[in-house]
Amino acid sequence: MPSPPLPLSQIMIQHPEVNSFGDLLAVIRYRAEHDGRFFLEMDLKTEYQDTPRNWEMLIEEAFSFGER
Repeated sequence: MPSPPLPLSQIMIQHPEVNSFGDLLAVIRYRAEHDGRFFLEMDLKTEYQDTPRNWEMLIEEAFSFGER
């Protein structure tokens, strides 16, 4: 049975040290490689000052491709 989607909010809660969108992408890439989940649920919008307009696409890309 597949794991449920990983909520973006859960990643942010578990990693309070993340202070920028770039740091968040690094955590997402790591989790994608080591968590064993197939889906990411974007249940909130990141509000870091460096969050780009295409934030959803970049998060999806980081989760899909991991640390490659």
